[in-house]
Amino acid sequence: MKDRTRNIIQTVGFLVLVIGIMIVNICLPDTELSVSERRKLKQFPLFNADTVTSGRFFTEFEDYALDQFVLRDTFRSFKALGRFNLLMQKDNNDIYLVDGSVYKLEYPLKPNMIVGAANKYNAMADMYLEGLNLYYTIVPDKNMFVAEKNGYPSLDYALIEKLMAENVKDMTYIGIYDKLTLDDYYRTDIHWAQENLFGVANHLLSSMGAEGNLKKEDFTAHTLSPFYGSYYGQSALAVKPDVLTYLTNDILDGCTLHDYQTGKDSPLYATELFGGMDSYDVFLSGAKALLSVTNPAVNNGKSLVVFRDSFGSSLVPLLAMEYEKVTLVDMRYIFPNMIGEYIDFSEYTDVLFMYNSIVLNNSAMLR
Repeated sequence: MKDRTRNIIQTVGFLVLVIGIMIVNICLPDTELSVSERRKLKQFPLFNADTVTSGRFFTEFEDYALDQFVLRDTFRSFKALGRFNLLMQKDNNDIYLVDGSVYKLEYPLKPNMIVGAANKYNAMADMYLEGLNLYYTIVPDKNMFVAEKNGYPSLDYALIEKLMAENVKDMTYIGIYDKLTLDDYYRTDIHWAQENLFGVANHLLSSMGAEGNLKKEDFTAHTLSPFYGSYYGQSALAVKPDVLTYLTNDILDGCTLHDYQTGKDSPLYATELFGGMDSYDVFLSGAKALLSVTNPAVNNGKSLVVFRDSFGSSLVPLLAMEYEKVTLVDMRYIFPNMIGEYIDFSEYTDVLFMYNSIVLNNSAMLR
């Protein structure tokens, strides 16, 4: 009798749980965005005779049900904890932790992609940049400092330098590997922290013929917290958040950021974006195809074009301290033949190509 009662209780409990979850899933409104995962969630698919008979409705409904499942982030956390603590796995969906910091595996090195990036640099130079001072640098992702020594597969960062040097034509390489340490990067994000970039900024500036004499004490630091970087949500773990710091002074306050797509001007820092989909968008308002920073406090005849990814968003305000104008081009978001419609390169003196090692290793994303 006791076994029968226990079985009934277990069966009823299971049914209540399953039906309860189903009812909650039906009643709760769908969520459009996942801030933790930095992406849009699937919405209820189109239901008609065509989508049903083709099978597309059922495929899309499965993705929709997974994305909109109640307590989804909680179950993601359980899965991550189980993989790390019970199964003793070294990573979860390519995310791994070392000393409370979050990293994402990037492996293997794809030499053809590195060469492809170099060829795209060359094509851009041939199309627009004749007669300008051309430079390039390589931003290492933070795996360089921890992956290999902790038993994770790692890119060969020296080989990236070598492949770029062998294939980039008529550009001066400015190495910055030795100007960086792990402490210069956020713990929960892919990016570097602006307040730690004076060594990098001064080295780049002096190598391009500017003064390169920026001093931390000449800036005011402003903090925003808690900063949950892009890796925080991907880890699905309760990692201690970062603090985002941005730097200002009278010169930067007087600079103007122009967005070529909207035609609007704005300050360098969009603090209203903090706490949104990606809080790193505080720097230069996030990922944009074409931007320019005009500095009325400088009158030295020097102007700069930076072909960059998101790492440039936090670095360029420092570089702009010693240029009349800095224009930013992100080759991930605009086709080369369109750039000339917005930018007259004859107005510039210097050009810097600056992409991080992950973008170089996946250079198909560069147009």
